[in-house]
Amino acid sequence: MPSNRPITPGTLSVKDLYWQITWNNDRCTMCGSCTAVCPVHAIELGVFRKRSVRAAIGVKEGARSDLSIYYGIRQKTDPAYACVGCGMCNMVCPNNAIIPLRSDESDKTSFHINRGGQPRRRGGRRNTPDSFLDRIKFMRISMLTDPALDAGRHEFELRTLLGRVLPPEDNIHRLYQKEWIPPVREIYPLMIGAMSFGALSPTMWEGLQMGVAYLNEELGMPVRMCTGEGGCPPRLLRSRFLKYVILQVASGYFGWDEIIHALPHMKEDPCAIEIKYGQGAKPGDGGLLMWYKVNKLIAAIRGVPERTSLPSPPTHQTMYSIEESVAKMIQSMSMAWGFRVPVYPKISASSTALSVLNNLTRNPYAAGLSIDGEDGGTGAAYNVSMNHMGHPIASNIRECYLNLVKVGQQNEIPLIAAGGIGKRGNLAANAAALIMLGASAVSTGKYIMQAAAGCLGSETDRCNICNIGQCPKGITSQDPRLYRRLDAEKVAERLVDVYLSFDTELKKIVAPLGRSTSLPIGMADALGIDDFHAAEALNIKYVT
Repeated sequence: MPSNRPITPGTLSVKDLYWQITWNNDRCTMCGSCTAVCPVHAIELGVFRKRSVRAAIGVKEGARSDLSIYYGIRQKTDPAYACVGCGMCNMVCPNNAIIPLRSDESDKTSFHINRGGQPRRRGGRRNTPDSFLDRIKFMRISMLTDPALDAGRHEFELRTLLGRVLPPEDNIHRLYQKEWIPPVREIYPLMIGAMSFGALSPTMWEGLQMGVAYLNEELGMPVRMCTGEGGCPPRLLRSRFLKYVILQVASGYFGWDEIIHALPHMKEDPCAIEIKYGQGAKPGDGGLLMWYKVNKLIAAIRGVPERTSLPSPPTHQTMYSIEESVAKMIQSMSMAWGFRVPVYPKISASSTALSVLNNLTRNPYAAGLSIDGEDGGTGAAYNVSMNHMGHPIASNIRECYLNLVKVGQQNEIPLIAAGGIGKRGNLAANAAALIMLGASAVSTGKYIMQAAAGCLGSETDRCNICNIGQCPKGITSQDPRLYRRLDAEKVAERLVDVYLSFDTELKKIVAPLGRSTSLPIGMADALGIDDFHAAEALNIKYVT
C-alpha cells in the first residue's frame, strides 16, 4: 500500500531524532496530559490504521488482511517540533506510560535545524559535560590543633568586599583631608549572576528576590543578585530591597529610562552598578531577548514595541577604546548616584582581559572587574558562538590576579569570576578553587536555576529552549500558562537551602587552611591538579 506522506530531503524518521519518545499502549489511558504539557508540541494524539493478517484455515480459504483503527500517541518527526528531552510528559503521566530516551545514534537533527537559512539558537550552556574546575584538588590540610579545623562549631566570616579597596594609609589620608573615599560593600562571596527580568519569568524573578531578602534580613547573609540588562519592576526600584540588587547597564540600554526616572524616588542606593561589555557564553555577540518573550509588560519596562526581538550591540556604540569606556561609563554611572555606589565592568573571558584590567588599575572610580568564562549560561545564543568561542575562566582569573600581584594591587581591585561554576553540581568546590586562584567572589546563574527552580536543561542538550520562551517549568517563559506552574515561595525556600548548604561546604574546604576570618583569596599553594601543563599555566602544584 503506497504511503500518503511525501518524502522530501528534510524528512526524518523517529530513529533519526536525538530524543525518542517511548510510549506504552497497554498502560496509557488517553488522558491527554502528556500532549497538553509538551512545550514544543513534539507529540500528538493520533488516529492510526493497523493492518493485521489472518492466516488461512481451510484449503479453499486464502489469507485475509483486516484493517483496524485505534488511538495513540505519535511523535512528530518534523525537526521544528523535535523532542527536547525535558521529560515533562513522564512527570505528568499518571501511569508512567511515556518517557523520552536519548537515541543511540548521532543527532541527525543537527543537519536540519537551519531552516530559512537561520543558524540554530538555543539557551543553556555549551554541550561539553566535562568541567575543568572539578579536576582541581585542595591539598593543604593542617594536621595540627587549630580551632578552624572544627568547621561546625567555629565562627567563620565568609565575606568579601566589592569596591575599590584603597591601602590603609591612603584611606587615613583621605579621611583627614575630607576627600572622597571609594564606596565599598561587604557582600557574600557567592553572587547570583545576571538574569534579566525578561529572560526569567515574573514568578522566578520574584522568588529569587524573596529568597535574597530573607537571606539578608533573617539570616544575616549579604547575598546580592544582579538584574541583568533590561531594568527591573518599578516597585523594586522604589523599595528598600534595592540595596540587595546590582543594577546592570549593557549596550542596549534597555530599561534604563525606567531606572533614571526612579532615581529621585529611590529609598535606597543599589548595591552596585555593573556595566556589561560581554558575556562568556557568547563572547563577541551582544545580548538577545527573542520576540517570544517580549510581552506587554517587558515591552513597557524596556521601552520597546511589543513582540520584537531585542538584540544588544556587541559593543557600546559610543565607546571606541578601553580608556574611553572607563572614563565615560564608570564615571558617568558614579556621578548618577553621587559617587556613593561602586561601579565595575563585566567582560567576557579572553586574551584581552588583561588589557582591560591594566586600565582599571589606573582609574580610582573602577570598583572591580567581573570576568565571565566560556562555560557561562545564556538565555539565547548561536550554537557556533556558544560552543566554539571563549576563554576558560580559571586561567583568565589566574592571569589577572598574578598581574595585580606584580603591581601590588591584589587587595585593591576585586575580581569576580563566573562561567560554568557548579556545572556538575560541585558549586562550593568550584567557587573555592576560583577564590584560591585569585577571585574575590564568584557568580553563578544556571546552577541557581537548576537548584532553586528545577531547571531541566543540561550540557548534553536536554531541554535548553530558554530562548523561545517555552520553558516546561515556567522558569524562562513569559507565557502565563507556563510560569504559573512555578511557585515563587518554593523558589525562595530552595534558594535559601542552596545558600545554607553552600555555606557549610565552603567552610569545610577553607577550615583546614586555618582561614576563619578571611577568604583564602589567591592562596594557590593549597591547590593541585593532575595535568602538568594546566599546573604550569595556573602556577599551582602538579600531582599524580
